Amino acid sequence: MSIIFTNGCFDIVHRGHLELLKYCKSIGDKVIVGLNSDKSIKKIKGLKRPINCESDRIFLLESLIYVDRVIVFNQNTPYELIKKINPDIIVKGGDYTVDSVVGSNLCEVRIFNYVEGYSTTKTIQSIISR
Repeated sequence: MSIIFTNGCFDIVHRGHLELLKYCKSIGDKVIVGLNSDKSIKKIKGLKRPINCESDRIFLLESLIYVDRVIVFNQNTPYELIKKINPDIIVKGGDYTVDSVVGSNLCEVRIFNYVEGYSTTKTIQSIISR
């Protein structure tokens, strides 16, 4: 059984997220999502984030057919979680390079092409500007 790992905030889930998760499921048997905790998002993105609380983000991701398990982590990076899970492949979005992906020294990394026009930041900016 192959384990695919991806991670992120998944604060406002959009088509780009869903396409990435669908791709993960297409290349492996089990998809595990490392989810940044509310506390870690505040450290990374600022005090106005997350928009959606941790429990809601967990519920949403666990409801998707592409996701088999969600594990919340509090650190700035999922490195320790990746070491513990020992996935076969890590998948990240097209705004990353293989060398910049946390855990690239632990297993194969695949970059999923960025879905143009979709990002949480862009969605938030669109809402604010209306």
